[in-house]
Amino acid sequence: MRSLVIAVAQPPVHPLDIAANITRHASAVRAAAARVVVFPELSLTGYDLDAPLLKPDDPRLTPLVESCTATDTVALVGAPVPGPYIAMLRIDSDGVQVVYRKQYPHHTEGRFLAGPGPEVVEVDGWRLGLGICRDTGVEQQAADTAALGIDAYVAGVVDEPADDVVLAERARRISTTYGVWTAIASCAGASGPAYPATAGRSGIWQPDGLVAARAGRAPGEMARATLFAEQLARV
Repeated sequence: MRSLVIAVAQPPVHPLDIAANITRHASAVRAAAARVVVFPELSLTGYDLDAPLLKPDDPRLTPLVESCTATDTVALVGAPVPGPYIAMLRIDSDGVQVVYRKQYPHHTEGRFLAGPGPEVVEVDGWRLGLGICRDTGVEQQAADTAALGIDAYVAGVVDEPADDVVLAERARRISTTYGVWTAIASCAGASGPAYPATAGRSGIWQPDGLVAARAGRAPGEMARATLFAEQLARV
């Protein structure tokens, strides 16, 4: 039975303290006991739109590379990168690479460019389509990503506390529309000047839209589930 263990993490975030945030990410990777660990939007800097851009070869990322290597984990983390873009980094034993750039930045994120298009990463034969925050509510983005042939849709988000309901609605819609697993890591606690509080409630949804695992609102919580290919109902 083909399967993949995935976790969605919501570690505490210290705005602009990249070194401290990397330490927390590394600890979350070690605690997750998962093949893939997904983190929220801009998780390495916090949601501060003036944060300095992070390059994949930044030596501060070394502890996170080391934790992924030690645990055979693929971490999908959020950071602002040159472009500038709001991006998702893939971090594993091979190092760091930018794998996705947010396609639909909010109008308040005017510093950042729109990403060039949908992307998929492969892990152990699983095709994971990628999204960041507002992307999850744009039907065209989900449709274009699903058209690439995916087994799961994976995203990192930052939301207001009341928007955990919106997060769940979007996840269920993506899962049931495309017959895939959906995993969303949602920031918990404070994250930059615009977000003195955030929603948390990271979760993983089955292809039928049912919840497989869901975290609470507290920083440091995590949800984990085993994805089974036999449950896919891709359309």
